[in-house]
Formats: sequence, C-alpha cells, structure tokens
Amino acid sequence: MPRNTGRDQILVRLSSGETIVDFRKAVNDVRLPLVMPSSPPAHGAVHLRAFRADDVPMLQDLATDPYVPMTGTLPARADRAQALAYIDRQHERLATGAGYSFCVALRDSDEGVGQAGLSLTAIEAGRASAGYAVAPQFRGSGVAAQALTALTDFAWTLLELQRIELYIEPWNIASRRTAETAGYEPEGLVKQHQVIGGRRVDMLLHSAVRSPRQLSAEV
Repeated sequence: MPRNTGRDQILVRLSSGETIVDFRKAVNDVRLPLVMPSSPPAHGAVHLRAFRADDVPMLQDLATDPYVPMTGTLPARADRAQALAYIDRQHERLATGAGYSFCVALRDSDEGVGQAGLSLTAIEAGRASAGYAVAPQFRGSGVAAQALTALTDFAWTLLELQRIELYIEPWNIASRRTAETAGYEPEGLVKQHQVIGGRRVDMLLHSAVRSPRQLSAEV
C-alpha cells in the first residue's frame, strides 16, 4: 500500500522494491494506487481486463514480433519467466500512477489477444498517450481498432483528460488505419521524436480530443 513520506511525496512498495512518486501530482490529478475499472471497457468483440498468468502464451506469441520489444518492455522471444515479469510490471503501473495497461481479450472466451495501454505521465497537462499491440495470430480481424476504441472510451471517464495522443511510424500503414478507424485524427509529422531500435525516428502524431458534448456533461 502507498504511504506518505512527507508533504510532497508518497512511497509505493513494488515487487521490485520501493519507488518515490510525486505526492502533489497524485493528489491533484489521480488517486494512487490507480484501480482497474469495475466493469471492463469493451467495444465490439473485445474487452479490456487486467493481465493474468494464463496470458503468458499470448505474450510469448506477441514477443515473436521483432518490433514489439523495441517499443515496450516485453523482451524479444520472451520465456515464461520474462512474460510473468512483464505482467508484474503492468500491474505496477497502477501503483505508481504511470497509467493503465490492459490485456485485450475476446469477450466471448476471455482469451487474451493483445495489449492496450494509457500512459498518464502528462495528465497534469490534460494529456495521455495510448498504445496497442495485437499478437500475430489474432491480427487482421479488426480487434486492434476495437481495443483502441474501448481504451479511448475508458480514457474519457478520467475527467482530467482532454486529449489523447498516438505516435506511429510513417511506414506502419496498418497502425495508422487502426488509429483512424478508432476516431483519431492525423495531425502531422513530428521530426526525430524518439529512439526505436537504436535510431532516432520521425513519428506521425494522431489525436483524439474530448468532444463538446463530453465537456458539457462534466458541468
């Protein structure tokens, strides 16, 4: 459980040790630890839930995609222990307030098919960033766009958020289509935005903003 260490900080005990996070940010923006929604966010054939140990085979399949380890913390060709450690890290994101990491699962069977995440590191500015990945055997069926739509709908339940951003490499046409299907609009190219695979790359910025209808509902 988190405990206060002083006026400005909070101490969160993780499985990997203790981490200090900013207490004022926690009070002003989100309550720590974050908790999974009581009803799993859902859209179409998928819903979003917490990762479990039985998701390891899916994560091992996901880890065979050479691009996935370059953009996250799942090791390439992860073994069972590495996949379980990845699951632990996703749960720890709630404790630290870093954001939400969901397992994307099929609604009819609850079988895991991928990951969708919402980073809250810029929530003080009313922004979040989204990400998603689908295991190779489940691609081509539209689950990525459905998962991103469910994630975005959930994000708007966080009243601090006004804007959600996605960064996609220009060559990734499938991911760009996913973003646009889920309602994200392309804003332009961000030069030299981040390092992927040891090289600094340009990224296309896509965004979703809270609608006027949603804004009026808050008042």
